Amino acid sequence: MLNQAKQNAAEYIRQNADVFQSVSDYIWQNPELSLQEFKATQRFCAELRNEGFTVTENLCGIPTAFCGSWGSGRPVIGILGEYDALSGLSQVKGITHQQSIVPGGSGHGCGHNMLGAGALGAAFAVKHYLQEANRPGTVIFFGCPGEEGGSGKAFMARENEWAKLDAAITWHPGDVNMVHSGTNNSSIQVIYRFKGIASHAASAPEDGRSALDAAELMNVGVQFLREHMSSECRVHYSFVDNGGISPNVVQPTAAVLYMVRANKVRDSIKLLARVDKIAQGAALMTETTMERQFIDGTAELLPNYTLERVMQNNLEAVPQPAFTDEERSFAAALKATYTTEAQPGVLSDSTDEEKEWLQEHTQNGTRPLNDFVVPLHSTTAFAAGSTDVGDVSWQTPTVQCYAVTFPSGAPGHSWQNVSCGGSSIGEKGMLYAAQVMAATAIDLFEQPEVLQKAREEFARRSKAGYVCPIEKDAVPTVVE
Repeated sequence: MLNQAKQNAAEYIRQNADVFQSVSDYIWQNPELSLQEFKATQRFCAELRNEGFTVTENLCGIPTAFCGSWGSGRPVIGILGEYDALSGLSQVKGITHQQSIVPGGSGHGCGHNMLGAGALGAAFAVKHYLQEANRPGTVIFFGCPGEEGGSGKAFMARENEWAKLDAAITWHPGDVNMVHSGTNNSSIQVIYRFKGIASHAASAPEDGRSALDAAELMNVGVQFLREHMSSECRVHYSFVDNGGISPNVVQPTAAVLYMVRANKVRDSIKLLARVDKIAQGAALMTETTMERQFIDGTAELLPNYTLERVMQNNLEAVPQPAFTDEERSFAAALKATYTTEAQPGVLSDSTDEEKEWLQEHTQNGTRPLNDFVVPLHSTTAFAAGSTDVGDVSWQTPTVQCYAVTFPSGAPGHSWQNVSCGGSSIGEKGMLYAAQVMAATAIDLFEQPEVLQKAREEFARRSKAGYVCPIEKDAVPTVVE
C-alpha cells in the first residue's frame, strides 16, 4: 500500500502527465547523439526553471550536462536522467514495419527520451512532496549526457559530483517491471591513431610506411593477447580510419577504436595497459607513429540491496499500467517482427528458479506485454554490458529499475524500440517508472534509518575505494 504522501506524488505525476509526455515526445522527435544533446538540454533546463529549480549548466565542464536543484538541507537525493539517441535508427513511431523518418538518421532505440522525461517527472513529484510537507531535504535532477558513448556520469564522477548525494535513483525503459540487482562489466575505450608516409604502392613501396599495416599488426597482437587474458575479460575493436580506398597507395593514416572490458575496473585498466604496449609495438615494427586518444570508461555497478528492497516494495505497490486491447495487439504485431529475441528479465546468473518463474509468467516468451512485477533477482546476478551508472554507485548508494515500455523480448537498440518508445505503451511505462522513483525517494526522506542502513551497506561495499576509469587529462569526446 502507498501511504498518503506517495499517493499524492503519484497523483501529481498523473495530473501533469502531459508535461512529461511533451518532453518525451520532443526528445523523441529531435534525436541527438551522445554529447551532442543540445536541444534536449535546453528543453530540460527550461522545464526545471519553470518549476522553480535552481539550474546549473555546463556541469563538470560538459556542455550537455546540467542539474536542477530544489530544497535545502539533507538528505540530498539525486534523480538521474538520460536523453541521448543512437545512430541509424530513425523510425516512424507506432507502426509495425521498418520505415525511417530521415534515411540514416538517429533514433531512440534505447528509450532515453522516456528515461529523461520519466526521471524529470519523479523529480518534480518529489519537489511537490517536500513543498507540501514543508520538510528539510533536497532533490536534484541530473541531466546525464553520453550514456551510449561518452560516459558522462563517469566524467562527472571524476569530479566527485555524486559524492555530495545521500542516494541516487534512476530507471531504464525495458520489457519487464524489475529492480536491477547485481553487477556488470566495466569498460574503457581508446582510439589508436597511426601515422605513416604515403607513397606509390607499385613504383616506390620502399618509401612508404603503412599506417594500415600498423593497425592490422596491432589487431594481430591483440588476437594473441586473448589467449592470455582472464576469462572475465573482453576486447572489441572497430576501424574508424582505414587510410582510404586506393590499394595502390601506401596508406598514411589509420585508426582503430578499442574497447576493453573486465568484471572490475581495476582489471580493465591493467588490460588496457597491455593493449597500449601492443599498439606501441605495432608502430615500432612499421616505422610509423602512434597517438593514443582516450575516449571514455565505466566502472562496474556496486549493488545496494537495502535500496533495492525499498524500490521493489514500491514497484509492487504502485498500480501498474492498464494496457488496452489495441496496445496489446500492436505489441504482438511488433513482437512478430523480431528476428532475434532476448529472454525477458533474465540475467546470466539468475537462478533456475527465477528463470522458471519468468518462463511461466511470460508464457515462454509469447506474451506480448509483461504486465507483472518480477521478484527481486538473485544478488549474484551479472550482466555482460556496461553502464556509467556504475560510476555513480561507487560514490553514493544507487538504485535503478526497469519498466515495461517495449513488447516482451524486445531486442536492444532496435527500430522496434523506437517505434514503441514513441507510443502510448511507452508513455504509460514512463509514468509508472516516475511514480516508483518518486515513492522510493519519499521513503528515504521519511525513513532516515533506512537511508542510514543503505549508507552503511555502501560504506562496506565501497571499502576498496573507487577507481575512476577516466584518465586525468581526458575530455568528453564525440567519436565520428
